[in-house]
Order: sequence, then structure tokens, then C-alpha cells
Amino acid sequence: MDVITTHVNADFDCLGAMVAAKKLYPDALMVFSGAQEKSMRDFFLKSTGYALNFTRLKDLDLDSITRLILVDCQHSSRIGRFSEILNRPGLEIHIYDHHPESSGDISPTGGVIRASGSSTTILTSILREKGINVNATEATLMMLGIYEDTGSLIFPSTTTEDFHAAAWLLEHGASLNTVADFITQELTAEQVSLLNDLLKSLKTTELHGVEISIAQASVDYYIGDIAVLAHMMRDMENLEALFVVVGMASRVYIVARSRIPEVNVSDILHEFGGGGHSSAASAAIKDLTVIQVLEKLETVLRARVNPKRVAGDIMSSPVKTIDATATMEEARDMLTRYNVNALPVIKDKRLAGIISRRIVEKSLYHNLGQVPVTDYMHSEFMTAAPDTSIKEIQDYMIGRDRRMVPVLDKGRLAGVVTRTDILRYMHNGEGLYDLARNAVPMKSKEVRGLMGKNLAPRIQQILHDLGRVGDSLDVPVFAVGGFVRDLLMNVPNLDMDVTVEGDGILFAETFAGQYGCRVKSHDKFGTAVIVFPDGFKIDVASTRLEYYVSPGALPTVERSSLKMDLYRRDFTINTLAIRLNEADFGVMLDFFGAQRDLQDRLIRVLHNLSFVEDPTRVFRAIRFEQRLDFTIAKHTENLIKNAVKMDFLEKLGGKRLLTELVYILRENEPLKAIERMASFGLLRFIHPELELTIGTRNMLEEARRIISWFDLLFLNRAYERWAVYFLALCESLTHDQLWGACTRLAVSEHYREKLFETRRQGEEALVTIEKKIARTGAIEKSEVYFLLKDLPVEVLLYLMAKTGSEEVKKWLSLYFTQLQNVRCFITGHDLKRLQVPPGPLYKDLLDLVLKARLDGRVISREDELELVRHKLKKL
Repeated sequence: MDVITTHVNADFDCLGAMVAAKKLYPDALMVFSGAQEKSMRDFFLKSTGYALNFTRLKDLDLDSITRLILVDCQHSSRIGRFSEILNRPGLEIHIYDHHPESSGDISPTGGVIRASGSSTTILTSILREKGINVNATEATLMMLGIYEDTGSLIFPSTTTEDFHAAAWLLEHGASLNTVADFITQELTAEQVSLLNDLLKSLKTTELHGVEISIAQASVDYYIGDIAVLAHMMRDMENLEALFVVVGMASRVYIVARSRIPEVNVSDILHEFGGGGHSSAASAAIKDLTVIQVLEKLETVLRARVNPKRVAGDIMSSPVKTIDATATMEEARDMLTRYNVNALPVIKDKRLAGIISRRIVEKSLYHNLGQVPVTDYMHSEFMTAAPDTSIKEIQDYMIGRDRRMVPVLDKGRLAGVVTRTDILRYMHNGEGLYDLARNAVPMKSKEVRGLMGKNLAPRIQQILHDLGRVGDSLDVPVFAVGGFVRDLLMNVPNLDMDVTVEGDGILFAETFAGQYGCRVKSHDKFGTAVIVFPDGFKIDVASTRLEYYVSPGALPTVERSSLKMDLYRRDFTINTLAIRLNEADFGVMLDFFGAQRDLQDRLIRVLHNLSFVEDPTRVFRAIRFEQRLDFTIAKHTENLIKNAVKMDFLEKLGGKRLLTELVYILRENEPLKAIERMASFGLLRFIHPELELTIGTRNMLEEARRIISWFDLLFLNRAYERWAVYFLALCESLTHDQLWGACTRLAVSEHYREKLFETRRQGEEALVTIEKKIARTGAIEKSEVYFLLKDLPVEVLLYLMAKTGSEEVKKWLSLYFTQLQNVRCFITGHDLKRLQVPPGPLYKDLLDLVLKARLDGRVISREDELELVRHKLKKL
């Protein structure tokens, strides 16, 4: 039996989500786990016309439940009697919740948990994707849920997904009049009285430079919708962070609202068994008085409220500067190279001014490229100290239209605060900002939880060891790239990349010395590989930036900050970093919205010239899209088309192009990636005549089936999967054209022979076998063996895919499974004992015996010797 339920004190989001879940699980019973909020109770009293089919909890046999569907809740303490069955073996638990931060104690076996304005929104999106329609009544109920939890789509926690969901429900007949009747009700006399008591008790104090407001009251009876009162108070008094504590009957309720990133109310109320979003959360506490709750709240606030951020927390560092002797043209080159909009000008080791891109471009328009930057730099500008308030910098930037504020520490340029830094600070998203790095991290406890779930204990220990070595050298250490991406996606990946804000080679050598490893270093790039005794490897790099002198050229490398290091990477989803130093172990850094793109399943480049600077990223975009089942973002797709149109891929060296092609062809299912390549017109860069015709597509599909068949034989014959697919892809090319493709790709001599020479031999052998079978209906086993024995596995699999004859396929299969393993009993030693003179005759005789053995004319060792004696007599 399936049951849909939610937390006690259900609200409209619970109701809307339950109704939506009923559409996904049509045979499930809808059951409230406890009481409902007053607005919900009023709804049921006034809206009997909806005739909602709910089952009462007391009428339910808990032992009969085989699947429990929870909406808007992840905590066992909030689902009443349903918590009694959570540990029952075999019970399926599907959770649909929009509070990913809360990480409740219930482990789901299905469902969707992600950040959104409401749980109803998540379920509505699923219904849209599955093409499941709703009637007007259901749409209205679901709209009530979205409107309540998003404040009619104006709360900070509202997402674009909420708007899309609401629009879809409106199309399906949702009544906004009905929604307004229940969402915008007038305050009752009891609520007005409680609001008055709360306003009288309101006190605001400063904690770590942050203003925290607390209001408290007690009543002997339950009053619903105190969240509405909290919103009103916050707006009436213009409060940054508000905690409303109300004792009602046997419980104490806390409702919290925050406008600032320093106060994550979900984090704080999690200590009370509650949850929500960083900007809106609530909790219900039993067995404590209001005074006890207030005392505990004060302790939690001191531990959980982050200090007010200042310039030193959000500044970008280290800073790229330009010398006062540089010209405007040189300034233009530096601005372009490092992709920045302004540069501090340094004269005699001191800050002299700021030159902006806008001024440089105008000067070049007026043919002033050779004048020094000091002639037109901004010489009057604000400077900040590390402890300057962000508000002061923000007011200056807005009032004076400035892009940058230098931060000086004892007269030394320590960093700069840019417009981007300010915007990241102001935008609070769904996570708490690590403002020291301008990044939106996932909660460190969630990251550590993912590590515990997805990484072996040894790997976890290595990550801690890396952090400890970083602490000993006083350098920040981060796990980065695909390792972090796949950790968030619950995909196994032991290809570990570590980045150090310092000397990466020194770090690797220090680690190796302490843990008995070897190091292979590359001084030019500041990179190293740590090799453990069992062969496990970790790539280590110093944080660096790269710039490209021309499209398709190899990059020039310079040392830089973590942020600039991640900015040089290919796609946003590969820009995540996890801090490994002990004090901040598990802190996730997300400078470029990688978590959002992972959630939306999008491949997105970091800047518009990404494919111009490194055209190989085109192939990586396709490979990641198909491997992860993502979609290339529309703008990124347009940039790929432009790179192809401008022939930037022609400038790629053959080896770089071959490397990316091999990676694609090594994927488990390369056909979709090849189809994507063809749709972008990329095949012509392998050979101008190469096209993905219906025949080629069928050839590739057949190659996939043949490879799967061969792998299941477990013959322990090594082969290169990519080479089979490459031969299948190029099947339509003539031998001369294939030679041209191999030349374009700079294929090594070894593989060129495998791909070119043996293909020709294999196709000739295939023609011989096909003609013989077509003409006589049969062929000797020995003939098949000697035609195929010198061909590599890759070519043999290609021939199986190429032939259209099932009879020929059987013979090729027979070769793999039997013929290739047939051996003679006798050897050259036996021939020597028969006094056969040394020379080519040895091979001829052994081939003769093998041929007879393959064709069944000899069976035993004595048969073979007799055949040799007979042949020698004839000779």
C-alpha cells in the first residue's frame, strides 16, 4: 500500500504537494500525519466543494504500508506515528522536499530533494515533464501551495522554477481569486493582539557586527500563521534578521526571517529541530519554556552568526597591475589577456591610479595607443583598508560609477574590490556565501556526508592528509574539477586533482616525503603527480591562469589565485573546489554557478571566447553532454556553431584533435556523441569527405553490438575500443582518404598500421570469405584461420560489424571462440628429431599440420607425426 503524507501542522504547500504527488502515485492514500495550520483548517471548513479524498490516520493500518511518500519534510520527528515504520525492512521511502539544506534524518530510496520556493513546485515540474495534466481544482490547490511558500512569488527564496510552475497551473485553470481568498486573509483579533505583544518586546542587538532582532510572547492557546506576523514585523521595522519566539500551550514556536547572508536562519533553527531556507525557517520545540528557548537561541546565535563582512573578506587577490610606463595599447593587451575591466597603475612600487577598459578603448579610438597610461588613468579614487565596511564601498561605486576599489594594507596593495565582488556579496541565493572567496558553497557537513557516502575510507584519509600537509606549509589546498563534480553527482571518480595556492611542486614533494610516495614534477607548469606505492596517483597543480596568444594555440601559464585558476577551466560544472585544510575541511567553493548548472543539467562555458582560445573544448562539451546526460546550454551551443563557422578547429594540431576524438570513442555509448559532432559539422575536420550517413550510423550501431558481444566473451584479449569505432566511422572512406584522415590526426606509426594497413588486409580477407561462401556455400576452417590470424582484434571486430552476412559473422565468431586457440601437439623439436633440415620447411610443415588439425583430418599427436612423415616421403 502506498501512502502520501507530510509533516504535522500541515500548511498549503503540504496540501498542494500531496495533491500533486497523488497524480504521480494514483493508487496512494493521502493521510495527514497530524493537525493542520489554522488557514488550512479554515480552508477545509469553507471548501467542502473540493471533496478532497483524505484517509484519516486512525483508519490506517501502518503495517500494510509498503511505500511512504513524504512531501515537504525529511525529519522523522515531524511525521507523527509514521516515524514508527521508518526502519521496517523493505519499506520504500520517496521524499519530495524543497529544503536541501535541512538534510533530515530520513534516508530516501526515491523522490527529488532540491532547492525551490516550494515543494509543490518540484512536483508540478515533474508533472509537466511527464505530460501529466491536472484539472482546475487540482491546479488551484497546487497554486495555493506555491503562493503560500513563496509569498505570492516575492520571497527571496522564490526561483524561476516557481514562476514556470505557477504559469503552467494557471494554464490548467488555477483560480487566482480562490488563492487570494485564502492567502490574503485579514488578521484575527488574536493575531492582532499577539502582533502588538511582539512589537512591544522587540529588541535589536549587535552580534559580530550584525543586527539581530528578537521578539517574544506567550499565550495559553494556539494562534495560527505566526509566519505572517513575522513577515509584517520585518517589513514594518525594516529588520535585517528577525527571530519571533512564541510560547503556545505546550510548545514554543520560532519563526525566523533574514535578509542578509551572515544570518542563515535554516542553519540556526536546525539546532532546534527545525529547518527551511537560509532566509526563512521555523521550528516547534517541546519540553522547553520560552525563557529556555531564548537562552539556547542566544548561544546558537553566537556560534552560528557570521561576522559582518568587510573589504578584506570579499576582495580579489592577488591583483594584476600595470606599470606606469606602459602605453594604452599595452594596457589594452593586458585587459584582454586577463579578462578584467580595470587595472591598478603602479609607479615606484606604489599605487598611482586606475586605468579602465572604457578609457583605454576610447583612447585607442582617438589614436592615442602610444601615450602612457598615466596620462588618462583615474588619479582620484577611493582606497579601502581590509576592515572598511562593504556598505561604504558599495555606496562609493554606485554614487561615483566606479568599477574598482583598491584595498591597501599598510600602504601595500593587498587586493581589489570589484563590482562583481559586490554583486556576489549582495546576492544571497540558497546557500551561505564564503565571502572571503566570493563563492557560494554547499554546506560543509553535506560535503563531508557525500564523502562518507561515496568515497572509500582510504580516499577520505588521503584528503585529510593533503589538508594537514597544506596546514604545515601554510598554504590553502583544494580538491577541484571532475572529482568534485562527480562527488556531487554520486558518480565514482578516483581521478583526483588537487590545487594549491602556493608552490604545488613543493607541496607534492613534502607530501611524498611524509607518506612514502614518489613525485613526477613539471617545473614549466608548476604541476606534479604524487604516485603512491600501489600506483594510485594524485595530480597537483599550483593555482594559475592561462591566456592564449592566438586561437587554437597552446596556453601561456602564470601563477594566480584559485578563482582565476578555476576561471581558466572549460565549463562551469568543472569549476567546483573543496577546501581540504583541517579548519575548513569540506567547505565547497562555487564561483561560477556550477551547482546551479549541475542541478539544471547544463553544459555552459565560462566566457564567450572559450572555444576561440581552445577549440578542443567543443569536443569536451559534447563528451560531457552525452556522458552525464546533460544539455549544452543554448548560448554555448551558438558559440560552438560560431567556432565551427570560423574554422578555428582547422588551427588545431592533429594530436590534440585525435586526443579528444579518442576520449569520445572510448565512451560506453559514443554514437550519440558522434551524431552531435555531425550536427555541428565537426566530422569534416577529421576528413572533408567524412559524413554521418544512414549507412555509417548503422555501421556504428552494429560496432556497438559487436563490442558488447566480444566483451561478454571474457577472452582476455586486449584491444582499443576507440579504434573499432574509428574504423566504423571511417568505413565509407577510401584507403587513400583514410590515410589522409590518419595524417590529419597525426596518428602514430603503430596505430597508423593498425588503422590503415590492416584494414586493407582485413577487407580483402573479408571479400575472400564472402565470395567463397556465396559460391560454394562452405569454407574450410583452416582457410578462415590463415586469412584472419595476422589481423588485430580491432580490425576483426570492424569486419564483423561491416559484413552483412550472418554466415560470415558466424565464421568470424568461430575464429574468436575456437580457431584462434587451436595449436599443434608437435613442435619444432619433433621435426628436429625427424631430421628435418633447418629452414623454411619447418614453418611449412607446422602450418600443414595446423591446417589438417583445424579441418579435423588429424586428431592426435601420432596423427600429426604420421602426416609429417608422409609429407617428408613425398618431398
